[in-house]
Amino acid sequence: MGNVPLGPHGVSVSTVGVSALAHDLFNFEITSQVPAGLSSHVVSSRQAQANWYGELLEAWKVAKPPPRTPEEASRLIINTLKWHQEADVEGLLAFYGLPLPHTLVETSVEVPASLPHGVQFQFQTLPVDPKAVADGDTISVYSCSFPQDVQIAAVERSDARAVRDNARADALHQTIINSGYRVIHLQNGEEVLARKYRIRLRK
Repeated sequence: MGNVPLGPHGVSVSTVGVSALAHDLFNFEITSQVPAGLSSHVVSSRQAQANWYGELLEAWKVAKPPPRTPEEASRLIINTLKWHQEADVEGLLAFYGLPLPHTLVETSVEVPASLPHGVQFQFQTLPVDPKAVADGDTISVYSCSFPQDVQIAAVERSDARAVRDNARADALHQTIINSGYRVIHLQNGEEVLARKYRIRLRK
């Protein structure tokens, strides 16, 4: 399988907007600055934009778990900024390449409040390769649930590579590896960051 480059922010093409948003919120928490290019997508002032990011940062922190898909990130923005101008909300979504309100499918199925009887844990992974069950006793799976520091490192690594700061890019790549993550090649040709786990199938 040929190598397919990661999305512009180093995570995957489908989740780059989510990672970019996480990066910008993290940056806002430190600097109180909003992205430089945002004003060309929205109509409100920079001060208003700063207010949005403050609201979004708080919403992101209390989300359990934080958004991991474009749809989840889009809903967080829409719900948090529902009293703001439609042009601003849609402009912000467009800035991150996230789904617009009219493209989202309403979710009518409620998420169970608790796990089924006898189930102690729920662990979401990439599709499991049958070859990963090597001995019938253990299975190798990959999880794409990123802690925020890994998301930020991936975004910053991509930014460093874009300006050919190879030393910083290599250092950030090592940070990602040290956190237990690596690039996984999917069957559809896409690449994602994921962490490998080995799970015993028997008690």
